[in-house]
Amino acid sequence: MANEKKLVEAITSMEDDFAQWYTDVVKKAELMGYSSVKGCMIFKPAGYAIWENIQKELDRRFKETGVENVYMPMFIPESLLEREKDHVEGFAPEVAWVTMGGLNKLQERLCVRPTSETLFCDFYKDEIQSYRDLPKIYNQWCSVVRWEKETRPFLRSREFLWQEGHTAHATAEEAEERTQQMLNVYADFCEEVLAIPVVRGRKTDKEKFAGAEATYTIEALMHDGKALQSGTSHNFGDGFAKAFGIQYTDRDNKLKYVHQTSWGMTTRLIGAVIMVHGDNSGLVLPPMIAPVQVEVVPIMQKKEGVLEKSYEIRSMLSNFRVKVDDSDKSPGWKRSEQEMRGIPLRVEIGPKDIEANQAIIARRDTGEKITVSIDELTETVAQLLETMQKEMLERARTHRDAHTSVALNYEEFKTAVEEKPGFIKAMWCGNQECEDKIKEETTATSRCMPFHQEQLSDVCVCCGKPAKTMVYWGKAY
Repeated sequence: MANEKKLVEAITSMEDDFAQWYTDVVKKAELMGYSSVKGCMIFKPAGYAIWENIQKELDRRFKETGVENVYMPMFIPESLLEREKDHVEGFAPEVAWVTMGGLNKLQERLCVRPTSETLFCDFYKDEIQSYRDLPKIYNQWCSVVRWEKETRPFLRSREFLWQEGHTAHATAEEAEERTQQMLNVYADFCEEVLAIPVVRGRKTDKEKFAGAEATYTIEALMHDGKALQSGTSHNFGDGFAKAFGIQYTDRDNKLKYVHQTSWGMTTRLIGAVIMVHGDNSGLVLPPMIAPVQVEVVPIMQKKEGVLEKSYEIRSMLSNFRVKVDDSDKSPGWKRSEQEMRGIPLRVEIGPKDIEANQAIIARRDTGEKITVSIDELTETVAQLLETMQKEMLERARTHRDAHTSVALNYEEFKTAVEEKPGFIKAMWCGNQECEDKIKEETTATSRCMPFHQEQLSDVCVCCGKPAKTMVYWGKAY
């Protein structure tokens, strides 16, 4: 009991200090470790396994839409990076440079990729000659480096893992269709797999990706009321094509520029899962991405037949990701550890249970315990995992909706920022001056102009002039 209490006390209450709670959970659940390179982290097996499950499910969904995987170099020559002016200016403060090769100074600096638009463009200019070569629907899984000033595990680190899709199309219409298609893939993935509800919309010009014509985003709300940009999809139009000379001969035998898109999701999704579903006992993982979905805990495991029955149950549940905790730790410690790691279901089996041909199942999300006949165990586990996945999404959606407020004037807006953590829906005139003023005076930023628009009023929440669009605002990670 003392050891069990000690494990839980290692986590700061989220109500007392949410940032410290987050760090405690990441460390105590053994998701990551700190490296000797400041701002870079080590993925431990438990953390990387979550990313592997995210990657596997996303990759499957990508390929269903015709995506093919490739891999580009991690180094970008400075001259190549500077081809697109807006793009290089947007990333300049975060770029890491290589200036030496062995003992020799390089003739040209090499950028460690912060993103790979320029590499794909350089590749496409030689790869695409005719309309028959289009479209190109490529994606790569890799790491990128951005020299962030402030870092936080998973949410913001100097090197992080992600995928970046880069496509080329014959027409503007095809590019726009692909841009929105991939945003919807992301949104469906977040809701169906991560159990995280999102708002789909378009970024303002101030917040859009450097060099893009339009950036679309999915925005999620964390438990503390801060927003997290969880995936973006960009329509580049033909701007990059003109900068890099990516032309093709069309059916009418005329040279034309391609239209491009780019879209990406990163390991910050792991941070989102922690902050949306976690509690004061640790992680709560949605079953679809949990590295271990069911943990079997033997009670009085030294008694004859208990371990054997536990292994038998593991075999029965082989369609799920299941493990037996047959360590010599106490049952209480095992329970606390299972909760800390967010394993969705715990199955307990002891001598009396074996005698009664039953097992005890405990849900991680609600703490509910039920007694089940071993004969019905497989079916019950399947039903519970499915129920958990759905109910975790609904609880997150209820929390998001309860923490979304409406502001009709600037006083209401400022009050909402200070007293009602969460999304704020408010009308906007479309002028960046108002967007800048809101950020400067309240630290809230525009999250997106949602596709589903509401006419809350006729005037801008900031300046009172005629409004053009409704915007989701909020403080963000």
